[in-house]
Amino acid sequence: MVPVRFLPWLMWGFATLFFAYQFIMRLAPGLVMPELMQKFSVDATDYGLFAAMYYFAYAGMQIPVALLLDRFGPRLVIATCALTCSLGTLLLVYTDHWGLALTSRFLIGAGSAAGFLGTSKIISSWFPEKFYTKMVGLTFTFGLLGAVYGGKPVGSLISRFGWVDVLMLVGLVGLGITVFVALIVKNPPALKGSGGSGNPSILSNFKAIVCNKKLLLIALANFLMVGALEGFADVWGVPYLTQSHGILKENAAQIVSMVFVGMLFGGPILAYCADKVRSNYWVTSLAGLLMGLIFVVLLSFNTHLGTSALHVLLFITGILCCYQVLVFSIGVHLVPKHLASLTVAFLNCINMLGGSFFHSVIGHGMDFFWDGTIVNGVRVYNSYAYTYALSSIPIAAVLGGIFIFLVSPKRKPC
Repeated sequence: MVPVRFLPWLMWGFATLFFAYQFIMRLAPGLVMPELMQKFSVDATDYGLFAAMYYFAYAGMQIPVALLLDRFGPRLVIATCALTCSLGTLLLVYTDHWGLALTSRFLIGAGSAAGFLGTSKIISSWFPEKFYTKMVGLTFTFGLLGAVYGGKPVGSLISRFGWVDVLMLVGLVGLGITVFVALIVKNPPALKGSGGSGNPSILSNFKAIVCNKKLLLIALANFLMVGALEGFADVWGVPYLTQSHGILKENAAQIVSMVFVGMLFGGPILAYCADKVRSNYWVTSLAGLLMGLIFVVLLSFNTHLGTSALHVLLFITGILCCYQVLVFSIGVHLVPKHLASLTVAFLNCINMLGGSFFHSVIGHGMDFFWDGTIVNGVRVYNSYAYTYALSSIPIAAVLGGIFIFLVSPKRKPC
């Protein structure tokens, strides 16, 4: 029997474990790209669609999952989502049909939508209000550790035991998380009933958000600036470094994971900078411009950059990727207080759709610049194809930074 005073921490621990787990699944396509392309006989465009399916599902489920958490509580929703991720992973292992592989990726994305939202619900329901911000920060720290350790350690396991056995193990771990969440997590005592008196206002509230032109421009800029994280770090970074630098997959994964290490520090650093210059807008704009510059260097001088330089550049990129924290703050200041939560969900939805956009663009770009090389019936892409395809990331980041600058207040910055 768990002591009552420890129960909230235990519930938070298993919810955070799921949050970290879904990061591993989010990064998996970058570690098994050649193997899956060979298994299903697909090209980079198809694989871009496969990677994008996660983000389509994740983005689309943000608001529904938030509503389900209010209606049914975190135990049922988190357990169901963990089970969905696990079954999606096992489906990918056992299927030989490309359509089912796309379905598996969609299921993983849909299930992952409850990773942060479910943990946030537990924090707000079981911890004192004054601890909310600190607990959310702690949640992101442990969640990003899942992204860090989902890089080189998982890549090393794949190199040693093969992707089938490793993904099967990951799927079984998901089943274990499902069981523990179902047994340990409790619904809050004040769980809302089925009436949901606030539900009729959801549509009108959402209309107020999408009719806010300035907020839409902020969302568009956020959409354009996510390429470094959701395009490069999540999927294409590992195969790019493997091809352009000729390094082992697990070492490439370790280098790319520096983006997530940087994100561990980026939130406080960018918040401090924004406070010093008294403008979330200017710091966000500068982050977009600097990310664009870093990727110009990364792609233009790829053969001249050593591993130390790559580590530093991607660590700085990770810090800059935390501009999203400032975007959420900007968005909240643009709407009435009662629309704050829905605004954050909306911005996060658009942010994740950006991942789908970049995976599709990069995949199409690689096929467009493909030189015709085929090995064992599978297309092989040289470093130039990667470079030209990934150039969409700095172009979009600079555009996003410019948009933020153009909509920034001239006299009284946020």
